[in-house]
Amino acid sequence: MSLEDKELMQFKVGKKEQYAARMAFFIPGFAISTWAPMIPMIKERLHIEADILGLLLLCIGISAFIVIPIGGLLGKKFGCKKVMVTTGSLFAIVLVALSCLPNVWSYAICLILVGAIMGCTEVCMNINAVVVEKLSQKRMMSSMHGFWSVGCFCSAGLFSILAKMGLDVFFIAIIHCLIILAIVIFFGRYFLDYKSANSESAIAIPKGIVVLFGILACVSFLGEGAIMDWGGVFLAEVKDVELSLAGVGYAVFSVAMLIMRLIGDKVVQFLGEEKAVVLGSSLAGLGFLWIIIIDNFYLMLVGFVLLGLGAANIVPVLYSLLQYQKDMPINAAVTAVTCMGYTGVILGPAILGFIAQGIGIISVFYLLMILFIVQ
Repeated sequence: MSLEDKELMQFKVGKKEQYAARMAFFIPGFAISTWAPMIPMIKERLHIEADILGLLLLCIGISAFIVIPIGGLLGKKFGCKKVMVTTGSLFAIVLVALSCLPNVWSYAICLILVGAIMGCTEVCMNINAVVVEKLSQKRMMSSMHGFWSVGCFCSAGLFSILAKMGLDVFFIAIIHCLIILAIVIFFGRYFLDYKSANSESAIAIPKGIVVLFGILACVSFLGEGAIMDWGGVFLAEVKDVELSLAGVGYAVFSVAMLIMRLIGDKVVQFLGEEKAVVLGSSLAGLGFLWIIIIDNFYLMLVGFVLLGLGAANIVPVLYSLLQYQKDMPINAAVTAVTCMGYTGVILGPAILGFIAQGIGIISVFYLLMILFIVQ
């Protein structure tokens, strides 16, 4: 028995720990979707242009990318439980600050903090999820990742309702803050206080099968980021869809992904991990091809559904498989895959933008189709 397996044996996992692991994904999804509706209000209040706003938003991604390895080290030193309770509480507090800061520089500093919180959270919630799934001896990873989307939908819906009731964004932020704090207080005690027992650094260079998992995660995140950032542009510029309908594609994609992730554990159980990844990648590739060749808007939405269904379980399955590999300790392996995956989220859309500028956005979608089919 390995030292890591002995470390895991001290933990007991039941229903409470399983529910808590799901809510660990709900919290950042809820928090990020609280920030998103604030963006146009803040843009108007500060009288800033799109380029300045873009730089502010980039602060989140770059900060998260830099801090992810540090999050692995913090999880190794202090344990996942302490890190997730701390970051969850900070998420709640920083939302209130984001609703009322006075100038661009204060937002830049605060958004760098948001990115740092996100980076630490991403690593530790996935380490916690891998350990909970392994000790539960049942598939849970897809539904756990699905709870991120559940958090997003709940937050966006509540924000919209409160805004329509006439509440100021500051008071909406306070309500959302209190909800997050309540979740942290109730479920935080059931997060696992897992620390890697292995002496290897949590930011060890990826090796063995973990490298492959990281590349696959990067491609999957790249596809998701492309649909979010470029899907509407593709519909408007290539397919001549009205601007008012350009965002429908991403909405359909998101709903399809949420549904598949909530039922994904049973799907993966039926298919097996390898077939789930292969079929999911092929289905996503087919979705890109469908969007490219079909011109009817409503039929094109079928392509976005295929993309959501296909991409939904790839990353959760990759995280699940980390519990079986022996090339790296769980802490280091999750950190490595998260960092490589985030490369697709943060740098991918910008790189795709340069490619689109050079050879056209439709070529970008062909490239993504090929990447999914061959992976």
